Parts: sequence; structure tokens; C-alpha cells
Amino acid sequence: MPSSAPADHTAHPPADAPHHTLGDFDFALPPELIAQHPAPERSASRLLDGRALPPSDRIFRELPELLQAGDLLVFNDTQVVKARLFGAKPTGGQLELLIERVLADVPGEPAHQVVAHMKVSKKPALGTVLHMNGGFTATLLARWPDADGPLFRLALSDAPHDLMAAHGHVPLPPYITHSDDADDERRYQTVFARHPGAAAAPTAALHFDAAVLDALHARGVQRASVTLHVGAGTFSPVKVDDLRAHRMHSEWYRIPPETLQAIADCRARGGRVVAVGTTTVRTLESWARSGRTEGDTDIFITPGFAFQVVDVLLTNFHLPKSTLLMLVAAFTGFDHMHALYRHAIAQRYRFFSYGDAMLLTRKSPHAPV
Repeated sequence: MPSSAPADHTAHPPADAPHHTLGDFDFALPPELIAQHPAPERSASRLLDGRALPPSDRIFRELPELLQAGDLLVFNDTQVVKARLFGAKPTGGQLELLIERVLADVPGEPAHQVVAHMKVSKKPALGTVLHMNGGFTATLLARWPDADGPLFRLALSDAPHDLMAAHGHVPLPPYITHSDDADDERRYQTVFARHPGAAAAPTAALHFDAAVLDALHARGVQRASVTLHVGAGTFSPVKVDDLRAHRMHSEWYRIPPETLQAIADCRARGGRVVAVGTTTVRTLESWARSGRTEGDTDIFITPGFAFQVVDVLLTNFHLPKSTLLMLVAAFTGFDHMHALYRHAIAQRYRFFSYGDAMLLTRKSPHAPV
């Protein structure tokens, strides 16, 4: 996980964009539709083809039939790390750390620094040495990214990735009620994960297996990758009714040169850029707006946003009032999004990280490049 500080910009929709409030993105979800475990096979999940209304109900392994030769699938190849650590304060009070990112060592400062969420009854004072399960320590240094920030900067007593691998737990989302096990360690990870650093999975990509990837290749669909280390902030609720006042979490991304070339080649042959997941959308659209192929992004995509790169989106079903649902509404249209969610609930689709997927086309026009 890179050490760059959070970005100081957020992409907002234009002034004449439709004005929505938080309540516009609410919906009633029966709790039994929240998937607690993945489908028995990755590609056995259901796939809602939501490109037009009424939508059609498919199985994920049918995805290659819905794409065209010359299309470009762009994946997020981040790897989920066992970022959840447990321990105690010197007083004995239990606590939980969820590592958001690992910082690069800086000469003159304590080594092995991380940024983490802390779950504890009463926050300890700065300078407190926490005793973590597994026999290592974490010294509380500061708030992050500033004195009023929601996260904490800590120095671990050994290399963070080694400690997480030895003593950490899979950072399952808060709506999954069981403790992580060996099956979660395997299934809350994509089959093409390459770069360790995520505290949450790019869940739309969890449905892909070797058979689907082979079928896509045979169809003539191209592949490329970006890296965005998904943070636990992806689950943070929006707490303000006026969306313009929301403070978006920041995540680090990188787009390699070969992916930029693949996008250019796709455009030249008339193909479509198909983003696998909202994290890939945020990465590609951050690059399009900033010109940066590496860095932090706090891009906040709401209705009225002018997409510059992504034509088709494959995504899971998201939480009510979440920033991810707002992105979907921006991409496929506000009313269209709600119609799809009503259909998914009526047809008993499985929701959230271990749930089913849907395929969408971009309804809003491309921004001028």
C-alpha cells in the first residue's frame, strides 16, 4: 500500500446536474437477501442484464454472450490482505484494528507505520502502546489524515504485511455476520488478484473463474487491469442529506501503460470499455479528469457526472444510501437504477459483496475529451 496522503480534490457534478438528497437513494431490502456466503461456484451467481427495461435474468457464466468481440474488460487486480487485527489496551479493554494502508518507512520516523480504523469502547490517548493478539504491539501516533480525521496512524513492532499474514483475519464487510474462515480466505478474493493492499474486495470480479475468462477470450473480448486498493471506507455511510457536503474516503490507484494502450486500441477499433466494478470506474474516471495514472482519488460520482472512459459496467447490488449506489444511478440513470433494484428484490436476487451481479450500459453522454 503506497504512502501518499489523501487527495485534496473531489469531482462533483456540474452545477446544472439534477439535485438529489440522501433519501433519494434509499430502498427497503429484506434482510434475508443479504448474501452471507458466496454461491457454490463463482460463475453460478445470477446476472441481471439491466441494459434495457424490462431487464432479463441470466446466470453469470452467460456473460460472454452479452459482450462483443473487440470489447475491453478492465479488472481491478488488487489483492485483499488479512487486514483485521485484534488486541487490547493496557487497561485490558478489547479493540480491533482494520488496516487501511501501509505507509512507506520515512527516515527519522518510527518504522512499520500503518493507517487503520479502530473499533474500541474508548479511544486510547496518543502514544499508547496496544498489545495485539499474536504477541506484537501497535503504538498510536496520530489521527489520520489530520487531527480531526476518522482514522489512526500507528507504528507496528514488525513488518505490517508479515504480521497481517500471520495474525490477521479476512476483513469481511460489516453486514456479514459469521467469523471469517478458510472458505472466506479463498472466495473473498478474485482469481486474478496480484497486488496486496485492499481492505475490501472488488466484489464484481469475484464471479469470474477460469471457464468464464476462457470463454471471453474465445469471444474476442480483450482484458486489461488497473489497481485500486479498496478501503474499508467503501462501507462508510453517508451521513448528510446534502450530498455536496459528504466527505468522500480516499483510495490509492495505479493504471499501467499497457492498460492505457489497450483503452486507446479499443477506441480505435470501435469497441466498448467494460469496467468490472465501481472501483474500476473510479480509477478510470479519476485518470480521465486528472491525467494522473497513479495517486490517491476521492472522486465522488453522483447523477449528472459526465463519464469520459467507461461504456459498460458490471457491478454487484449495493447498500441503500451508499456512494456506490449513487455511482450506479449516475451511470445508468436514476429511474433506471431504481427499476432494476425493484426487479432484483422481487426476483429474490442476492445482495452485496457475496451476492449477484448486473450488467449496465452508460445512459449519460460522454464528456467532451
